[in-house]
Amino acid sequence: MIKHIVMWKFKDEAEGADKAANLARAQALLEACRGLVPGLRTLEVARAAPGLECTYDLVLYTEFDSREALDAYQHHPQHEALKPFIAAVRLERQCMDYEV
Repeated sequence: MIKHIVMWKFKDEAEGADKAANLARAQALLEACRGLVPGLRTLEVARAAPGLECTYDLVLYTEFDSREALDAYQHHPQHEALKPFIAAVRLERQCMDYEV
């Protein structure tokens, strides 16, 4: 199984919207990828919780049956389509993939 985790820090304003609006849009776009490809077991998207120590604004946690399933997800047209928006509204991105 492959676990794929991505975290983003967002700009205060971008694409004509504030951080809260862009976080909500990004979260909705990512959640729409649930069940996108065979082998995608788990997909969770969460925003930083107020009052808890957080260094990033949004996190994506996914589990895949195989590297091939992760590849299919990464290159799926729906996933590719959300990348430009997230790239435009983010300050930073961190990613980690690991096998268990």
